[in-house]
This record gives sequence, C-alpha cells and structure tokens, in this order.
Amino acid sequence: MAGAATTVSDTRGVRHLFHRPKGAIPYLLLAPGIAWLLVFFVVPMWYLGKMSLSQGLFPIFSFGWVWGNFRDAITSYQTQFVRSGEYAGIATLVALLVSYPLAYWIAFRGGRWKNLFLLLVIAPFFVTYLIRTLAWETILADNGVVVHTLQHLGILGANGRLLATSAAVIAGITYNFLPFMVLPLYVSLEQIDQRLIEAAEDLYASRATAFTRVTLPLSLPGVFAGVLLTFIPAAGDFINAQLLGTPQQYMIGNVIQSEFLSVRDYPTAASLSFVLMAAILALVLVFARSLGTERLTVAA
Repeated sequence: MAGAATTVSDTRGVRHLFHRPKGAIPYLLLAPGIAWLLVFFVVPMWYLGKMSLSQGLFPIFSFGWVWGNFRDAITSYQTQFVRSGEYAGIATLVALLVSYPLAYWIAFRGGRWKNLFLLLVIAPFFVTYLIRTLAWETILADNGVVVHTLQHLGILGANGRLLATSAAVIAGITYNFLPFMVLPLYVSLEQIDQRLIEAAEDLYASRATAFTRVTLPLSLPGVFAGVLLTFIPAAGDFINAQLLGTPQQYMIGNVIQSEFLSVRDYPTAASLSFVLMAAILALVLVFARSLGTERLTVAA
C-alpha cells in the first residue's frame, strides 16, 4: 500500500510538473526570435545610435551627445534625401501599375499554370542582385539594342542615351523590387471569394463597377503590403544609382555608403541612417492612416 501511495504521489508530481510551466511555453517559443532580434537588431541599433551622437573619424570616436550631426545630415544632404524619395516613389508607382494587372491575371486566369507563372515572377531572385543590375547596365548601354531601337523610332535623338540617367536608375529599381509588389497582390487577390464578384454582376453591376466596388477594396491589404515592401528597400538602395547612374543621380544610400566606407565618418553616416529611418517611418504611418489600418485589418 505504501508503494502504491508513493507511485500515485509521484504521478501527481509529474503531472504537476508538466502542467505548471504550460503558460511559459509561448515565451519559450518566442525566445529564439527575441534573441535573434536582440543580437542582430537591438544591439546594432544601440551602437548606431551611440555613434550618431559621437564625433571624430575612424578609428577614434568620442561620444558627446552631438545632436548637431542630425541637423548637418539634413541640411547637407537634403537633395539626396528628396531624390531618394522621388525615385523610390516613382518606382513603387510603376511597379504597382505593372504588378496589379499581372497579379490579377495570375489569380483569376492563371488556372493550373499559376505556380509556373509565380515561379517566373520570382525567377530573377535566383540571380544575385548585383548581377541583375549589371545586366541592366548592358541592356541600356549606348550601343545596345534598346537604345538603337528607340533612336530608330525617333523616341531618342541621335545622341540620346538611357544609361546614366534618372530613367535608368528608376527602371533598375522597379525591376529589382517588382516581385515584392507582385506576390502580396497575388495573395490578396487569390483569397477573394469570386462569388462576391458574381453577386455584384448579378445585381446589374458592370465589370468595371464590380472591380472598383468589390475587387479593389478587398485587395487593398495586398496593395498596402506591396507598396511598403517595395518603397522601403528602394528608398535606401544605392546599387542602381551607382551602376546605372552618375553622381548626379546618387541617392542617400550612396552617401551613407561613402561616409562609412570611403570617408570613414561614422557619426555622419549613422545620423544619416537614423534620419532616413525616421523619414520612412513617418511616411509609412501617414500612408497607413490614409488607407485606414482598421479597414485593412478587417479586409485581410
């Protein structure tokens, strides 16, 4: 009897042991992700923030709450900040205009070939970013087929060129980040119940009306995600401007790269990075508020 009582007591203890930390399981599952963010995001951001308030050149820096670094960053490189916003905004708009019909066709007309079409969309990602941009440098070269064709059609003058222009930089940005726009749009459109569109047409709505009143509103979460995924990396890009443009087309990413790697002025580069992040965050908040995050969440 004593042995049986001991066994029952041990069993209850084991059950109590397994039931007790049940509430801690979600935190244990989150631990790897939190550790990753701490090591590769929080710590670098803390170091970058400390560096932005320092002064000096590599390798000697002194921390001194130098808030003037941010003022100097904005006033000295205002042109590059504005140019980055313009290029990223135009590239995002062009990507949206190209991607929406493409994603719509794949979602509603792709049939059994949907996976193949999606594979073709992401196929460029199998080639490195640098190689893709260098390919555009070859395509837009002065002696290339594209320039010769445009000159023959009279769109470009005899000495006209595409390379080393703003159009080339925007084209490169649009191409490189196009899949980031297509995929969220496809997911959003593919989840739409087509019976809603059929119901709208049964209620004597034209196809255009059904699209503007049903399809487009329900796809806004994909538009929101695609715009963010395209605009944010495009605003900080520097490869396209460096390879497809000239210093006249340099964006703020090129300035930050130069300050870090060439000038070695880490405080200025760090302050520029923080100003860029703050500007992007402000634009994202304004964009989210204009679309209505509550409506987007409900629609999703």
